[in-house]
Amino acid sequence: MSRWKPDARGRLEKAAMELYNDKGFEATTVAEIAARAEVTERTFYRHFVDKREVLFQPNALADVLAHATATSAPLAPLEVIAYALTEAAPVFEERAELVRQRQTVIAANPELQERELAKLASLVSALAHALRERGLEATTAALAAEMGIAAFKVAFERWINDPDQHTLAQHIRETLDATRHLTAPADHAAATDDGSFPGQENVA
Repeated sequence: MSRWKPDARGRLEKAAMELYNDKGFEATTVAEIAARAEVTERTFYRHFVDKREVLFQPNALADVLAHATATSAPLAPLEVIAYALTEAAPVFEERAELVRQRQTVIAANPELQERELAKLASLVSALAHALRERGLEATTAALAAEMGIAAFKVAFERWINDPDQHTLAQHIRETLDATRHLTAPADHAAATDDGSFPGQENVA
């Protein structure tokens, strides 16, 4: 084994994403991940329970959403959510390449897709709880949280596949703008029936 190198966890994550994309998640072994990262299998297990946890390791997203929701200025529920999701965007943008690789792996594996849906559901719960803590009625908080995370999911997919590389925060704002137009008068909705999101024409 070569001499010690820093950031074993980061190198393991990078190696795992590369192998999952090259060979497939199921075909990749922990031994292969460790070898590519130039660490031992024992080191891998110090950082991750198994190879699935590399994809679903705990991150700061739920905490960021809860904190941003709690500290937002007095706003309408969807405005609070827009603020919270925009504040959370850097969690993904700072790791954009790994995030995109991760989504490719998940998209190719139905079992992983189910776990991703469970993770999104946990974010809905965290966001709804934070909204209730602000004094929002439980049903309204639950509905707002569901709408917010659904909008985030659409924005995230648009960001992942955006050839122009606009920011995730920008996609979040545009997608939440679109949700506001779902209940707009029919003549206003017709103005955007070409399939674009309201405000999208202003994207540079």
